[in-house]
Amino acid sequence: MKYLSVADGNTMPALGLGTWKSNKGEVAAAVGEAITIGYRHIDCAPIYMNEQEVGGALNNAFKSGQVKREELWITSKLWNNAHTKKHVRPALEKSLRELQLDYLDLFLIHWPVHFQANVMFPRRPEEYITPEAIPIGETWQAMETLVEKGLCRFIGVCNFNLGRLQELKRQASIQPLMNQIELHPYLQQLQMLEYCKANGTLLTAYSPLGSGDRPAGMKKADEPSLLAHPMVIEIANKRGISPGQVLLAWALARGTVVIPKSVNPGRLQENFAAADLSLDNADIEAINALEKGYRYVDGSFFESPGSPYTVADLWG
Repeated sequence: MKYLSVADGNTMPALGLGTWKSNKGEVAAAVGEAITIGYRHIDCAPIYMNEQEVGGALNNAFKSGQVKREELWITSKLWNNAHTKKHVRPALEKSLRELQLDYLDLFLIHWPVHFQANVMFPRRPEEYITPEAIPIGETWQAMETLVEKGLCRFIGVCNFNLGRLQELKRQASIQPLMNQIELHPYLQQLQMLEYCKANGTLLTAYSPLGSGDRPAGMKKADEPSLLAHPMVIEIANKRGISPGQVLLAWALARGTVVIPKSVNPGRLQENFAAADLSLDNADIEAINALEKGYRYVDGSFFESPGSPYTVADLWG
């Protein structure tokens, strides 16, 4: 397993298990199997609606002596309805209760989008809150307090464009450790990658395999497949590995964290093995040539009638 350095001499596993789209009744077994295989990094979020089941699996692993809490890296996220100062800590504490943990390793602002409290996803314009109504500094100061209280070790963000990340870093007393964004060969985000490497921020790649199992309502009729690209298949066949392993090895070679999701034991093992694979320069250059600027998760679900948010604003 490859580890990346974080602040104060700590490290985090570069490959983790994503739990988005893992259904209730499946995710506990997947987390338990992943820990048995050797995964030590689990990525969660309350909007995935499965943290309670993840917590049961974690608790079982601790009670059995299979793994100690300090051996795991657990990430969760602040949902869009809890960005005001008074709502940040209760949101984290709810995740801690469901995950059956005393602290998180990493707590992330999930989207730079605000909803009214108690609204999981808006159906009417008045259920949104405008971007200006809750300054990023307000939410971030509340996040910093969580670190000071020992409820999480590190804090960061998801889905921040470069300008938004730079603005946050100028205001922050505790710098964001992470920006979790969509990253794969069709969306390589080179400017963000270079900025983060130069400024001490890590990147986590979500949807590294193209997120082919996401809900149908989030898909486009003509979207390109990463796993079926002839170049990816050619490299996989040449090396005797799977197309998914090619994509994960490419992501890890860039110095990013990667969190593929699976509930299939064989696929969990296959994904985990990718952490020990290496691609040669020719393979990497061939994959680098696949850039399309294509987003699978484009945020258009926030563009309902009357919403103050647009895809163009999200990504700058």
